[in-house]
Amino acid sequence: MKARPFLAVLLALVLVVFGLGLGGWWLVWQRSALRLQRLPLGIPRAARFVPREAPLSLYLFSDGDQPVDYARAVAPPRQRRQAAEAVARLRDGAFAAAGLDYDGELRSWLAAPVGLALFEPPPSPGGPAGSAAAAAPSRGGWLLALGSRDDDGARRFLQRFWQTRSLAGTDLQISTYRGMGLISGQGALLGRSPMPLATALVDDDLVLIASGRGVLEQALDVSQIAELNQAGQPSFQDGLRRLGSGAALLQAGPAALERWLGLPLPVGADQRPGDLLVALRPEGRGLRLNGLLGLPPETVLPVVGADAGLGRELLEGLRGPAASLALVQDPAAVATIPLLQPLLSRMVGGDGSAGPLPALVRASAAGPLLAASTGEQWLLGTAADRPDAAVVEAALADQGLIAAPLEVDGHPLRVWTRLQAGSGRRDGKPEQLQAPLAGWRWQRDDQAWWGESLGQLERFDGPLRKGGRRPQEQLEALAGPDATLQWALEGPRARSLLAAWQPWQRLTALAGGSLSDPVEGLALALKGEPDGLVVQGRLDFGAP
Repeated sequence: MKARPFLAVLLALVLVVFGLGLGGWWLVWQRSALRLQRLPLGIPRAARFVPREAPLSLYLFSDGDQPVDYARAVAPPRQRRQAAEAVARLRDGAFAAAGLDYDGELRSWLAAPVGLALFEPPPSPGGPAGSAAAAAPSRGGWLLALGSRDDDGARRFLQRFWQTRSLAGTDLQISTYRGMGLISGQGALLGRSPMPLATALVDDDLVLIASGRGVLEQALDVSQIAELNQAGQPSFQDGLRRLGSGAALLQAGPAALERWLGLPLPVGADQRPGDLLVALRPEGRGLRLNGLLGLPPETVLPVVGADAGLGRELLEGLRGPAASLALVQDPAAVATIPLLQPLLSRMVGGDGSAGPLPALVRASAAGPLLAASTGEQWLLGTAADRPDAAVVEAALADQGLIAAPLEVDGHPLRVWTRLQAGSGRRDGKPEQLQAPLAGWRWQRDDQAWWGESLGQLERFDGPLRKGGRRPQEQLEALAGPDATLQWALEGPRARSLLAAWQPWQRLTALAGGSLSDPVEGLALALKGEPDGLVVQGRLDFGAP
């Protein structure tokens, strides 16, 4: 009987220790930068102040230090400092673009959420720049929403913010709008040109900073009516539920897709896409993207059915490495969608320098098409009967290409050549005719392979080369072979593509240095659904 009190006390101690351990683990996890990988998406508080018609909005569900800490935690030991410094430069440059010094003004109090919205000014009625219409207040500009860890942090920031700028000679205007105190004037970092700024403090822990009083008043107006702001938009709420998790959220309208994201859009108004909603989250040493893109009602996306198996077989049949690897389930159908035409052309021999064969195969392939390239050589894989070899051969004959059978190392091929005169001879003898290879076709069971060089046949023989399946693994890990369109690029190709992309150029400018050096791979997948496209992507940094 005496043992029972002792056991009860022992059990209580175990439960207390377990509870303290569990609570400590939970506290460490909540403060850990690694939790950015598993943040559930919720409606950002800042979205209440963003009008529905805002072309572009961005929300971060972390403070300013967590992304830096995450980069340091996942980078290889020798690259931790460089990785953290690159993310910190990007963060500091982004806030500096709004006239804010992160270390001196924000670090001590900033907390999630951080929201940014960009607005376009209304079009001028056509008068000259100096007319009354042009001089009217514009609602174009930007809005920044900053969360605070506590009430005092946000209030102290606004006091120091305007005190510093007033000492620099800024004339401040203090007013009241919808029961809130507004402060407006000119503000800038040291050494930068002053810009119009207006601020408001909401519920003592949310700071609103706008590029002018008009923008700030508009934000306060829409926050009062759910039908006017982004948080009350049903499609926005449904998109968050479908995406599930993310450390950052981006919404872009059609105008922003072209102007700020650098995506070429079709000219016709009935062909332009709807809104794009994208969730970003870190995943190991990579950045994962999940998004939803609305399409016009008339758009008909190819249905992936039994051909998904053939797509997997084409991926498995490629034995050698590839710097660029694309899998399209139905290129002929995808080519009819104006929004996807530029992407498809770039993935599969779109610049015309590879000759007519890749473009013909792409245009007439009604089944899976695998496009691989190493260096400057292209290689395509299709179903044996799609496209019809006779149709392709007739089209090539119209362009002066001659077909002939040829067997190379046991591979029965159909090759196409073009007769042309050789280089001039100095000995006075007639010039020799040459027949350079324009392409070949090899049928293997239910697959057809099309290539540029006979040396590419080695890619189908022998054991799989070490490291040769990285692009295949990128595609399989991203969406599997049943997506409408997939594309994977290794380091040099990925860096080249990003360097030409407008948003990446802007991020590089904000960071004040290159962001491309650690990029080791890029993968993209698009999958059709009845109401639009599911977009998936992954950007890999450093060694896997």
